Amino acid sequence: MPRANVNDLIAFLAVAKERSFTRAAAKLGVSQSALSHTVRGLEERLGLRLLTRTTRSVAPTEAGERLLQTLGPRFEEIESELAALSELRDKPAGTIRITAGEHAADAVLWPALAKLLPGYPDIKVEIIVDYGLTDIVAERYDAGVRLGEQVAKDMIAVRIGPDMRMAVVGAPAYFARRKRPQAPQDLTAHDCINIRLPTYGGLYAWEFEKTGRELKVRVEGQFVFNNSSLRLNAALAGFGLAYLPEDQVRAHLTDGRLVRVLADWCPPFPGYHLYYPSRRQQSPAFALLVDALRYRG
Repeated sequence: MPRANVNDLIAFLAVAKERSFTRAAAKLGVSQSALSHTVRGLEERLGLRLLTRTTRSVAPTEAGERLLQTLGPRFEEIESELAALSELRDKPAGTIRITAGEHAADAVLWPALAKLLPGYPDIKVEIIVDYGLTDIVAERYDAGVRLGEQVAKDMIAVRIGPDMRMAVVGAPAYFARRKRPQAPQDLTAHDCINIRLPTYGGLYAWEFEKTGRELKVRVEGQFVFNNSSLRLNAALAGFGLAYLPEDQVRAHLTDGRLVRVLADWCPPFPGYHLYYPSRRQQSPAFALLVDALRYRG
């Protein structure tokens, strides 16, 4: 294919992704009129309209959407390979984007990054806290962090943390007025601090297991949060029972600010894994990060 045709395709992809000639022109560093002329020339050669233009918006036609879905990923792979080559210097460099839950970011990512990054000032890391099972390819993340059981089978998964346990906890002031639950079913009679997770389509049902028997309990209470730090604060303030990672409440259990119940119903489960597409060409910076995060316990 002549080089000019490749440039025309790059111009079309930019407009189709940005849904705007103005934004695409700024991204490509060309004038809006030149970009419009290039795309119109491509449409004329193909004999197909690729974009529907109005005074307010630009959207791909059926043919344009097909071209976008077919060629877009291939051009992204080329850009990824070129970016990897540009990072082959004495010191690893580049930006790494990771999506993770709040607890994983605090307990696993931050300690490793705080130790690694001072020695590599040319590496930049962006962490987006997200409780959904994000499509890291579609959202252009380099990697994601999830529990081992949540990682898709077509991804490379690297264990970055030990097995985990959950803990049901409450403040001494709460238990001064309420009887301690002896079984998960007893939680329905307690004030509990709920969490809303997009992966569960609503309020999360607390999960328990003992001697092979699994239970899920839907609890009620005054508060619903979508992160762990606020649930911890509410538990410490005596508003009810919270279901939190054991390591997050360990210090509060030791100093007596929280009391644990139903420990025999909370067995260990596989901990956090870093995952990324199997076809991804690892840059030196990304390979260094993976090695720093790898769990060796």
